[in-house]
Amino acid sequence: MSPTIKVLLAEDQSMVREALAALLGLEDDIEVVAQVARGDEVLAAARAHDVDVALLDIEMPGATGIEAAALLHADLPAVKLVVLTTFGRPGYLRSAMESGADAFLVKDAPAAQLAEAIRKVLAGERVIDPILAAAALAEGANPLTDREREVLRAAEDGSTNAELAAALHLSQGTVRNYLSTAIQKLAARNRAEAVRMAREKGWL
Repeated sequence: MSPTIKVLLAEDQSMVREALAALLGLEDDIEVVAQVARGDEVLAAARAHDVDVALLDIEMPGATGIEAAALLHADLPAVKLVVLTTFGRPGYLRSAMESGADAFLVKDAPAAQLAEAIRKVLAGERVIDPILAAAALAEGANPLTDREREVLRAAEDGSTNAELAAALHLSQGTVRNYLSTAIQKLAARNRAEAVRMAREKGWL
């Protein structure tokens, strides 16, 4: 009999997390040994339970699944990373892969497909939702720099340039330049549209 695959499940919505745990628990060779609701709890839980695979939702408090994946990849490289998302955004796929993810799936995939993905990544394969993979290729790379993304993210709540400058420890002129460049790159009409477009593409 093959050894049981120990899985960490990171998902902030308790109903979704419990449903996924129950479904995976029906598999003979998979055991969910740890569950967390925050991205910043992932690394400690993975260490404590000596997991083989981490299932990571993207949208979580504390840290995103992509940020958690990067931490796990750096600290526990043997742990396989499966990123799950409700949002089929090509930019998320690219970011997840750059963070060391071994699989990227949408949450509405059948449970059997998720279980199979867990087995495949443990065997050294990569599993990517084919529709998202095609969309990511069509979309191209994220044109925004890290600084432009940081300023756009900070501008999401409608902060003024002065407030952004204070929060990010930059001059107002530098903030204005980053926003202007980001707006131009995205062919947006204003900062609000630039934020919306970048968020929809998974670039923030």
